[in-house]
Amino acid sequence: MSADGYTLTPLTTTIKPDTPTDFRFTLTGPNNKPVTDYQVQHDKKLHFIVVSRDLNSFQHLHPVETGGGVWSVKLTLPAAGAYRAFADFAPAGGDGLTLGTDLLVAGDYAPEPLPPTSRTANVDGYTVTLDGDLIPGKASKVTLTVSKDGHPVTDLQPYLGAYGHLVALRARDLAYLHVHPDGEPGDGTTRSGPEIVFYTEVPSTGNYRLFLDFQHEGEVRTAGFTLSADQTTPTSTVAPGDHGH
Repeated sequence: MSADGYTLTPLTTTIKPDTPTDFRFTLTGPNNKPVTDYQVQHDKKLHFIVVSRDLNSFQHLHPVETGGGVWSVKLTLPAAGAYRAFADFAPAGGDGLTLGTDLLVAGDYAPEPLPPTSRTANVDGYTVTLDGDLIPGKASKVTLTVSKDGHPVTDLQPYLGAYGHLVALRARDLAYLHVHPDGEPGDGTTRSGPEIVFYTEVPSTGNYRLFLDFQHEGEVRTAGFTLSADQTTPTSTVAPGDHGH
C-alpha cells in the first residue's frame, strides 16, 4: 500500500457482491498530503486495475478526480471473495509507482483454480493468439495477434495511446508487472493490427496471468492468458532498456 513515501488509502470500506459501488480513495505523498499533481501516462493520470485473488476476474478502470485529492470510480465486484486493487500512476516530478490494496467482499466464497495455460483466447467473436515466452530476468518480446471470424483485424483503434494495453500479474502473490508496447499510433511505423507487440520482464519462474485490452469498432475487449515462465531460451528477447521494465 505504501512505497517511496506514497500511500494508497481506500475511503470506501464496504462493497457488496454484484452491486455498483462508488469506490473512493486517496493517494498521499511524502508530506502526508493528498497528491493532486500527476503526470499523464498512456492518456491518463491514473490507471486502476482490480483483479480477483484467483485471477479469474479482471477490470481496468479509470477513476475521476472529485477534488481535494480524492478519486472516485464506479466499481462492481461480481461475487464474494478477495480482490486486489492497483493504482498505477506517476506523481509530477517523480517516477512511476504502483500501489495496491486488498478489497474484501463478504459472502460465500469458493476460489476458482487458475485458468489453464493457453496461448489462445476467445472473446466476443474475436480470437487472440500469443507468441513469445516469459523468461525470468530477461526482457522478452510478446506478440498478440487479433482476428475475427477467421480474418486478421487490421483496423484496431488506439486505446490508452497504443493499439493494446497489457497487464501482467504473477499468480502466487499478484505482483504487478509493467509491460511496454512497441511503438504507438501515428508514429509512421506501427501498424493497426493484426499484431500488437509488447516487451516484458518477469522476475521469477512460475505462472503469470496476462490481460490484453484492445479496442475495435468502438468497444474495448479483454483477452486473458495464463503463461508459465521458466529458464528455457525465449522465442525472442531484447536487451534491457527502454522497452523493458
